Amino acid sequence: MSTTTCQVVGFLLALLGLAGCIAATGMDMWSTQDLYDNPVTSVFQYEGLWRSCVRQSSGFTECRPYFTILGLPAMLQAVRALMIVGIVLGAIALLVSIFALKCIRIGSMEDSAKANMTLTSGVMFIISGLCAIAGVSVFANMLVTNFWMSTANMYTGLGGMVQTVQTRYTFGSALFVGWVAGGLTLIGGVMMCIACRGLVPEETTYKAVSYHASGHNVGYKPGGFKASTGFGPNSKTKKMYDGGARTEDEVQSHPSKYDYV
Repeated sequence: MSTTTCQVVGFLLALLGLAGCIAATGMDMWSTQDLYDNPVTSVFQYEGLWRSCVRQSSGFTECRPYFTILGLPAMLQAVRALMIVGIVLGAIALLVSIFALKCIRIGSMEDSAKANMTLTSGVMFIISGLCAIAGVSVFANMLVTNFWMSTANMYTGLGGMVQTVQTRYTFGSALFVGWVAGGLTLIGGVMMCIACRGLVPEETTYKAVSYHASGHNVGYKPGGFKASTGFGPNSKTKKMYDGGARTEDEVQSHPSKYDYV
């Protein structure tokens, strides 16, 4: 999969997941009335993060918002905070990822800048998805705990006879929407992080060439210096001077006064 394809697919998945998180947060069916023991009822109750609703058999639905904040359970307030934080982070990551798309060229923005923006948006999408999944999971755990506590209170007495009737709540459709949306946002963020590696420009290694200014084509070394003529590939070492002693492979009878390379 190419870098552009991976980036675009991750962006679309994260966008779809963010839309699902917003929809799940605003839905009223986070918990619905359990009809296992009473399948025929004239009233159906369900609750969300912001209000509780009652639907009658005639089709009339009445919803009542939660007019208090301090009176709500702490777990419900924690779920609200997690969902809101996830949506805010996802919205910011969405704006950043739009400018980071490789198929969109804005001015003279370099690929390294797009790579950094892609990585940033990917990490934010991952955190956003984790917040959504955590919020939905916390609410689901609260429902499971209340469900079994209500069941234990209903079946009391000798022989397991039903002594009291209590309203039990089970998973609503908003929980499944939130789980799927959080997973899509998480996968989209991972794909954005993977696409970041392909946007980083490769480092080019250049062969350095050093130029030395020499007088009479003499290269100096510690302990002596070496003189050579640079005419042709078959040229050999001509002279080596070490202190006062001199050794040479080939002796030139009449060296030139000016020797240029």
